[in-house]
Amino acid sequence: MLLTPMDSQGAVSALSALAHPARLGVFRLLVQAGPEGMPAGEIARATGSLPNTLSANLNVLAGAGLVSSRREGRSIIYAAGYDRMRELLAFLVEDCCGGKAEICAPLAEVVERAACCA
Repeated sequence: MLLTPMDSQGAVSALSALAHPARLGVFRLLVQAGPEGMPAGEIARATGSLPNTLSANLNVLAGAGLVSSRREGRSIIYAAGYDRMRELLAFLVEDCCGGKAEICAPLAEVVERAACCA
């Protein structure tokens, strides 16, 4: 899969959106939920968020491209922006190691241990 290169401003936007405990928690929950996503009400219950606070946090994450939404009947379903997540991770490790594989080798081990990659 060919990733769209992320620039510094895109990385700052994504990292800024994730630099809040509640937003990071919502994003991690949506990553775990998979591409089918979750209804807003279920996210609110799982995170203990008030509806207006959750809405604001989802808007920040969506503005950074880290979540998307779709309407299903009367519900709004939110899903993690996996493409954007991959772009951010690639940006962060693109110049990793300076040619020293032992520095980044632990990252490969984390990916191998991840539930989705086993």
